[in-house]
Amino acid sequence: MREGNEVRLGPGARSYGSYIGGRGVTGDDWVYVVDAAALLDDAFSNLTLKRRLERGQAPDGELPPSIVGRVAKAGPDEVRLALEAASRAAVEWAAVPLEIRLDRVCTLLHRRITERAEEIEEILVQEGHPRVLARWQVSGMLECWGPESVGFYHSQLHQEFRHGVREISVRRRPDGVVCLNPPQNAPMASALLGVHAIFAGNALVVRAPRSGPLGVMYALQELVAPVLDEVGAPPGTLGVVCGDPAPLLNAWLDSPLVDDIMYFGSSEAGIRFQDRCVAAGKKPILELAGNDVVTVWKDADVELAAEALTEGFFGSGQLCMIPNQVVVHPDVAEPLLAELVRQARLVKPGRAGDEDVLLTPVLRNEKFFDCLDDALLQGAELVCGGHAMLVDGTRDPAGIFLEPTVVLVRGLTDARRMTAVSQETFFPLLPVIVAEPDDDERLLEKFIDFVNSTGYGLRNSLWAADREVVDRFVDRVTEGGLLKVNDSHIGFLPYLPSHGGTGLTGGVFGEANYPALRTTHVQGVSVSPGGIRPRDAVFGTGDRPAA
Repeated sequence: MREGNEVRLGPGARSYGSYIGGRGVTGDDWVYVVDAAALLDDAFSNLTLKRRLERGQAPDGELPPSIVGRVAKAGPDEVRLALEAASRAAVEWAAVPLEIRLDRVCTLLHRRITERAEEIEEILVQEGHPRVLARWQVSGMLECWGPESVGFYHSQLHQEFRHGVREISVRRRPDGVVCLNPPQNAPMASALLGVHAIFAGNALVVRAPRSGPLGVMYALQELVAPVLDEVGAPPGTLGVVCGDPAPLLNAWLDSPLVDDIMYFGSSEAGIRFQDRCVAAGKKPILELAGNDVVTVWKDADVELAAEALTEGFFGSGQLCMIPNQVVVHPDVAEPLLAELVRQARLVKPGRAGDEDVLLTPVLRNEKFFDCLDDALLQGAELVCGGHAMLVDGTRDPAGIFLEPTVVLVRGLTDARRMTAVSQETFFPLLPVIVAEPDDDERLLEKFIDFVNSTGYGLRNSLWAADREVVDRFVDRVTEGGLLKVNDSHIGFLPYLPSHGGTGLTGGVFGEANYPALRTTHVQGVSVSPGGIRPRDAVFGTGDRPAA
């Protein structure tokens, strides 16, 4: 090892500076990214090398293939310059016609994501996302930027009407400078979600998290930035800096240049941050925890419902928008549990790059065992799982993977005494709550009340064949940003939001999150050709021209 910054990256490794004012800005400090597969092979050696590199101790020769990239760490000056560039760009960019900043940008970006889908997938795998879930994320990107969704965004951002001689429009105007703090578990996809604020007319500054900066920098600098350049967006429309959350969030809150902050994180931290935003005069847009409920009625397709429920184990449950608990009609509980156990055993651990892998490491699994023990003490029954295991699936207390685990909870009444039911869990533990036998009319009411009273509100879904049950459920469930019936819980669809929700998911202002709508405000416009007498307009004679 030698002191200094003369580091030779290996073939294929990526290097990104901060992106400020339309150009890359290098720095003295770097964050190095280790391939997730290498961490499974030898975590100690690779993390030791990472720490040494970040202290400025460069090894002789080329870095090993386990180092797949590096990202410049931004200091206070870079953070300030990114905000200043965004503030300058925001006014000019807002004046660009919607046909360019929405239709043209989205078309070009959709094409670019399509062309580089395999490359995006590989970077996600390097960051530890199982390959099939990396493809799922890419599919979500394509749906969000696809022509059907873009047409919907256009209809929401601008509508025109005629009223006599007047031209009337109702439109959404950009808030100005939007800052985004993505989560550690899906930083690239979340950063691209934030780009919707750009086509709505805002300038955007994104923090690339130190724990996973590579995908964010790749997506924004290699996918989004070239598109903005092609359409002539002013420098500063997009800014990206890597750093620790506290200094950047404080800088954004303190800056008079910032209008909105989109924050991903836990509900506890997010609700506190909401209060700080309001006190600082910033609009908070929160993406917090989910505690999604799947309701299974007595006439549900058991095989398909169980298949959807196994989505709760994807990524070892370390995703926000997956099933967290199941409410089941007692008539179908037994066959559903049997099918769920059968399918849960097919959800395997392994290396992120392998085709059939869906489980990822859970590094602090003591919370899983605490939560499981609490459920069992409260009367839940262990149906399957409940053990740690190695990458090959062998049970081992020292393993960093967890078996997909199902617990049976008998009765709705006391279910929420269990942490596994009352709070979001971030590991593969799925409580199946079998309701007490009752008249179907009352049972459906209880199910609806249960879904509406979780305190959270990301996604909820229903499996039922009876159309009257479906219609009543859809009419009465008010909580949540998304409600799906007889479908994948996590699958993406055009027109529909991918994020957002109510309660502890989205805070006081929570709702389904279309960032293009959340980062804008409604403005009405009336244009008259002239000749209308104002007093006639006030007192009801309307469009009668002045004499």
